[in-house]
Amino acid sequence: MSLNYFCIHAHFYQPPREDPLTGMIPVEPGASPFPNWNERIHAECYRPNAELGNFEHISFNVGPTLFQWMSTHDSETIRRIAAQDRVNFQRYGVGNAIAQAYNHTILPLATIQDKVTQVAWGIAEFEHRFGRRPQGMWLPETAVDLETLSVLADQGINFTILAPWQADRDNLDVTEPYWVALPRGKRMAVFFYHHDLSGGISFNPSLTINADAFAINNLASNFIPEKMQKGEPQLLLLASDGELYGHHQPWRDRFLARLVDGASAYGGFQPTFPGLWLKNHPPRHWVYLREYTSWSCPHGVTRWMAGCGCVPGDGQWKKSLRTAFNSLASALDDVYLQAVRPHIEQPWELRHRYIEVMLGKLRVEELITEVAGRRLPAELVVQFHLLLEAQRERQRMFTSCGFFFEDFDRIEPRNNIAYAAQAVRLTRMATGVDLETYMLADLHRVSSQRSTLRGDRVFKHHMQRAVIDGRIVAGD
Repeated sequence: MSLNYFCIHAHFYQPPREDPLTGMIPVEPGASPFPNWNERIHAECYRPNAELGNFEHISFNVGPTLFQWMSTHDSETIRRIAAQDRVNFQRYGVGNAIAQAYNHTILPLATIQDKVTQVAWGIAEFEHRFGRRPQGMWLPETAVDLETLSVLADQGINFTILAPWQADRDNLDVTEPYWVALPRGKRMAVFFYHHDLSGGISFNPSLTINADAFAINNLASNFIPEKMQKGEPQLLLLASDGELYGHHQPWRDRFLARLVDGASAYGGFQPTFPGLWLKNHPPRHWVYLREYTSWSCPHGVTRWMAGCGCVPGDGQWKKSLRTAFNSLASALDDVYLQAVRPHIEQPWELRHRYIEVMLGKLRVEELITEVAGRRLPAELVVQFHLLLEAQRERQRMFTSCGFFFEDFDRIEPRNNIAYAAQAVRLTRMATGVDLETYMLADLHRVSSQRSTLRGDRVFKHHMQRAVIDGRIVAGD
């Protein structure tokens, strides 16, 4: 049997596109002939990869917001994806799917309570889809700090995947995982993907035309000869967006199918996945991390807080938007705690567990009764439900896509502001506390460099629509 292994990790994810007032995705002209990008990418990527059985042979995560949409659009594809993970779990005792922090938030920029909520919601959603606890978790943009890894460890996550430059070590050997030491004597296993191969399959279409040629000419040549001579097992992990396979590059779902189920034999190696690798080959060495780093930007997490050299413009709108959202989040939390804490000793635990209501596992009154330890008056249940929905929108407003691109005049940051406005609206409905004026002053400084669009105008537009529509229902 070969001692050389490889693994493709595919990060499947779409940001939330739903209008918070209607729960529907508006028509997106760029996605034609499909009504929106979710439907187009699903037809080009998610469904065909599931039909080809590719999910069984790779490591992967599926973003919760994508699964949420898919559950109403094509539940059969979810069933196929989960079944392919189950094959590995039944065969090896470990599955190949891993979880993802729920809202694709840049976790090093989040508060500790938000980190806990994002991880708890991601784990609960994974269990709901796959029927088992996750061993690993994908960090959005692989953005990392030790506090985030500690939260993962506290909630039973054993490993994550990072870029090689996130290790504080020169000449890193990426053919094996490492331990990262955490506070309180805990540790986290980390796999580092192969930079050149991962970048090649992501951005050089000529590499992924022929799976057999790729296996022989590219994969096989990147194993370490010294390790081969010593008979040491090696793992080459390649990481990319899952949408590469069929959407970003047409027909690459077929390339993937051939690579993981046939072509690898020609190169003298075989596919595996991190959970199985850890079972047979636990880390032998330790490594320090470069905190506040990510896989998609060499400037750490600056891209999502103040702009960076990767995109045109000075990024001032990002700094202003991040400041506005942080300020609003603090105010929303204060209102939430003031309302809930007199009646429930653990208001954060109530929020962490609200995912059970979001997934339809509990009715909100059942959850509140469990956490409170007693039945509360109906009017408090209604108020708390509104506040929990406001907290749900508060989490959505930090979706990373709203800060990723070069200018404010895009749908992603506008969506994030719509979620922030909905959080303000629900909080006002629940308590009478009005944070709108407070928010408008902060958003006035958020503006586009290529148009006249300003953040406060986007916010007011959403609030005006809410008045016209007269929609006052809290949640799903």
